[in-house]
Amino acid sequence: MSSSDPKTRPKPGPWPPAPDAAHVPPSSWAKRTGFKPKFSGETNASDSGQVALPPRARENENQPDLEAGRARPPQPVANVGQPLSDKGPSVKDHAVKKRSEADGANKGGSAAAANGHTGTNGTAETGAAPPLQQQQQPTRRPSRNEEVVDMLPQNVDDEGFVGRHSHLKYELRDTPGLVTIGLYAFQHYLSMLGSLILIPLVIVPAMGGTYEDTADVVSTVLFVSGVTTLLHSFLGSRLPLIQGPSFVYLAPALAIINSPEFQGLNGNNFKHIMKELQGAIIIASAFQTILGYSGLMSLFLRLINPVVVAPTIAAVGLSFYSYGFPLVGTCIEIGAVQILLVIIFSLYLRKISVLGHRIFLIYAVPLGLGISWIAAFLLTEAGAYNHKGCDTNVPPSNIISEHCRKHVSRMKHCRVDTSHALKSAPWFRFPYPLQWGTPVFHWKMALVMCVVSIIASVDSVGSYHASSLLVASRPPTPGVVSRGIGLEGLSSILAGLWGTGTGSTTLTENVHTIAVTKMGSRRAVELGACVLIVLSLVGKVGGFIASIPEVMVAALLCFMWAMLAALGLSNLRYSEAGSSRNIIIVGLSLFFSLSIPAYLQQYGISPNSNLSVPSYFQPYIVASHGPFRSKYGGVNYVMNTLLSLHMVIAFLVAVILDNTVPGSRQERGSYVWSEPEAARREPAVVKDYELPFRVGRIFRWVKWVGL
Repeated sequence: MSSSDPKTRPKPGPWPPAPDAAHVPPSSWAKRTGFKPKFSGETNASDSGQVALPPRARENENQPDLEAGRARPPQPVANVGQPLSDKGPSVKDHAVKKRSEADGANKGGSAAAANGHTGTNGTAETGAAPPLQQQQQPTRRPSRNEEVVDMLPQNVDDEGFVGRHSHLKYELRDTPGLVTIGLYAFQHYLSMLGSLILIPLVIVPAMGGTYEDTADVVSTVLFVSGVTTLLHSFLGSRLPLIQGPSFVYLAPALAIINSPEFQGLNGNNFKHIMKELQGAIIIASAFQTILGYSGLMSLFLRLINPVVVAPTIAAVGLSFYSYGFPLVGTCIEIGAVQILLVIIFSLYLRKISVLGHRIFLIYAVPLGLGISWIAAFLLTEAGAYNHKGCDTNVPPSNIISEHCRKHVSRMKHCRVDTSHALKSAPWFRFPYPLQWGTPVFHWKMALVMCVVSIIASVDSVGSYHASSLLVASRPPTPGVVSRGIGLEGLSSILAGLWGTGTGSTTLTENVHTIAVTKMGSRRAVELGACVLIVLSLVGKVGGFIASIPEVMVAALLCFMWAMLAALGLSNLRYSEAGSSRNIIIVGLSLFFSLSIPAYLQQYGISPNSNLSVPSYFQPYIVASHGPFRSKYGGVNYVMNTLLSLHMVIAFLVAVILDNTVPGSRQERGSYVWSEPEAARREPAVVKDYELPFRVGRIFRWVKWVGL
């Protein structure tokens, strides 16, 4: 039968025909990890238990990523190892080249990892680059109805990392002019204002402190944050990460503040409880320092994956639901309007740029706070919250008039002139160590904080990895991660000595801020840290921040905690998010992180019981009525407190399931860190992470810390 017979005629292949991919032997990284390239983006059915489907062509691969403002690279049909530009992969086609050729090899990891340009953990979706003849094949030009967005070519090195040109305006080692650094440092720190100042506004009133005490703690937080940020930038991970009072420490601090032994205190409760917190933080920080500098963190990294980090950090944000809107409801017309303003600025107006800066997205929190504060001031001056014969300074129990009892709560929460912190604050105040007295050490509270320091380390690991993909040439080595965790422990010791009320760690919001402000230079972070130290010496600054009304603090916290939960879940982009294995693990972790603490919080409380704390603090008094009631009071305190913390439950469930349920490395999304030997051979990586002033030469004998 002739070959023209339609029954025997071979079926036509895809058009245009794809070139034959030459066989490339797997690289050393692929051999070690078992990495397999995948082009369809579908979940690995053999690993996750899902039904295997034939691969489909990704027709809309070149459609723009709306959030990132860039198009995803078009994927050829055959195994072509990298996205192609219209004119080929020559160096002349690169849009931006900030570094000289002397910096070494291709950059790995990228901001594009957050935009969907890479596979798992910043690794390439292909194993190796194809020959030059295949790279020069022309690609299809976009049609008229497709949005054309600037797209930078990527290439893959032999370690599986993606070389990229970052969309950031300034990367890790870039040093623009002083004015430029100053402007970017201002917007960088202002966008993280809520993370830096809100925790003292919560814990100091809970300890019975006055407005003056709140102002002093705020100044101390600014000082310690500036000092520890400088230390971390020079001697820690060297990434542009701001250090400060993390929300990870807020829940255990509130649990210690509401311990049964502090309920009947007379006199200055604030200083007594602060000294207890200082002692617990110092011991926990020493434990974290040993964990980092001993090299144990490098071993612990094997258990920490995105499937563990995501629910753990999300549980930190979700755990404060009982505090957020119940306080906003005390003055709903101010608090709700402020939340709406922040939502409008950060979502609906986020695309509006002024002089190249998305001011509404970057300054959503301070703009919302400022506008609502001005509105509350105008209402107060107009007499909207004036009631004849009523005084907010009189305790509610001493008020006789029924009319005043009805309105005193709104007067206290809605008026902006109830705080005298700004008037009473001195112009100059130097925060000094042990300013509240000698710390008091109790093993049960220290043990609770030691467990929390592990959670803080897990949070920092996720921040290190995500920020390195944005600003650095490669992810850090496990030794650099251990060095950063060890320095965070030392920073928390300083926070305990100075008395900030919480430990000092990497703020989770750093990654979002870097992506929004497009500033990845550590010089800007260092300059901003110096400005924080100067501002901490001006007592009026702390007094001004301490005078923010409580309802506005609660409204800001609603947004900040929601952002924290979302940032935690965003770590799932480094794993197979569609895998049934990962979905079940994350779902169980989040559910039990809410349900188990709810059981402990409700245990032993009758519906008619009259508790001595406000309703929004009731989740933190479990130590007095929890289900653990053995003859050892300290053990009861530790178990009841730890199991009532949402993040601890989420971490335990996630780390056990993720490390026992079978799954491939790619499906689990295991964090990929740079190999020490390969990192030391690349000048760019060495310049990113080596210690300055030749300090690293002194510690070369410590092989498990650093490069």
